[in-house]
Amino acid sequence: FCTAGNSVWRGVRPKPGHYVFDMSEHQRIVHGGCLCGEVRYVVDAELRDVWMCHCEDCRRMTGNHMAATACSASDLTFERDATLRWFSRQPGVDYGFCSTCGSSLFWRAADKPGHLSICAGTLDGTASLEAGGVLFRAEAADYTAPHPDVPTFPGDREINS
Repeated sequence: FCTAGNSVWRGVRPKPGHYVFDMSEHQRIVHGGCLCGEVRYVVDAELRDVWMCHCEDCRRMTGNHMAATACSASDLTFERDATLRWFSRQPGVDYGFCSTCGSSLFWRAADKPGHLSICAGTLDGTASLEAGGVLFRAEAADYTAPHPDVPTFPGDREINS
């Protein structure tokens, strides 16, 4: 599905995090990429809502839980992908990441051909996606359970010296 160098612009190059609606095809264009910018992609399709996966492999690959949207692999093209690498812990399941900065980017499985999951945090902006569901909740770390008495911060918190 890698078509590095292809572009999907339809006359107007959007700013990162903005959508361009092509009324003739009724699709939106969404951009994303890794932390260092060496992997950049464009999705030319509606994205699925975000599903959270708490399986051990996803927790270890992402450092918490996988929060991923998805598209057809054919709807994603790369602007840059020289540092994109794929890791497979078990046959038929692959995690895509940037070999420069380590960002988790994608997930794909052989039993879901043509489907590509995209780590939601790699999208430019929020893409107006909503939580769609939770997978492998029984494997979730204890700290992910909702606790109403735990303080919540709108951003980072200050650390007292």
